Amino acid sequence: MKKIRIAVLVMAALLLSNLAVTAQSTKMTPLEKAAMAYFADFPSSRVIPASKVFASIDAKEKLFLLDIRTAADYEKGHLKGAVNAPFGPALTAALAWLPDAVPVYVNCYTGQTAGQAVAVLVVAGINAQSIQYGWNLGITKTEGYEARVTTTATPAPEKTGMKIDPSIMTAVEAYFAAIPTKGNNIWAADKIKAALDAKQDLLVVSVQQAKDYDAGHIAGSINIPFVKGMQTGFAQLPKNKTFVVHCYSGQTAGQVVGILRLLGYDAVSMKSGMGTPVTAPSGWVNEGFPVVK
Repeated sequence: MKKIRIAVLVMAALLLSNLAVTAQSTKMTPLEKAAMAYFADFPSSRVIPASKVFASIDAKEKLFLLDIRTAADYEKGHLKGAVNAPFGPALTAALAWLPDAVPVYVNCYTGQTAGQAVAVLVVAGINAQSIQYGWNLGITKTEGYEARVTTTATPAPEKTGMKIDPSIMTAVEAYFAAIPTKGNNIWAADKIKAALDAKQDLLVVSVQQAKDYDAGHIAGSINIPFVKGMQTGFAQLPKNKTFVVHCYSGQTAGQVVGILRLLGYDAVSMKSGMGTPVTAPSGWVNEGFPVVK
């Protein structure tokens, strides 16, 4: 398995060294350029702890809160000032009023669908980040959250007039339109284990850091670490397979899935990733499934 990872990294290095030449010789669409730039330019994991969001609110920094849970759950309680646009077609409509000049902090339930949403929104031109572990495991586990919650809905603001490239808009619309019928692009660990045992044609892609992949990974998986420039490793991925992407808790994997699906890959993320203490008992290792070194 280590040889597989090394091969991936060598290929990534070669591709990265030729990136400038490739950019000149290959005519990429605006969508492809924006999607590939996501990892070429990204400043961080685009995941922010709830405590930092709270601190920004207290400091009266300019920001926007976007809650992508269902309308029913939003109505039961949400952060004050958060606007609701459930994960799906409503997020396409939200592009008409989401600000493009201030940070947009997105929360779902545990951070995984927010990861996908963030990736797609950033490609569309929104400065989005997901709130770590979402509502269930992040916001409501952070000290002082109770005073920040309300059941009073915040209406969507007026349209911003932001211009989005038509081809990108078409891809974003297709992405979110598919959610109600095709699902949220997240598979549970036991479903993935059953598919692997049945020899189904899928490939597991770990976006963990190399040292953690080496310490223990799913048999047959490959490693493309979640780092700046990781998009160069996508060139090795054939488009005739289903890719199961996992990280530690599912949040950065959600971002990778968002980009891969925009680029035409059939990609899903593993629910809760390999598993952390926060996501227990969910996650591959938390559920007792095997790893190899």
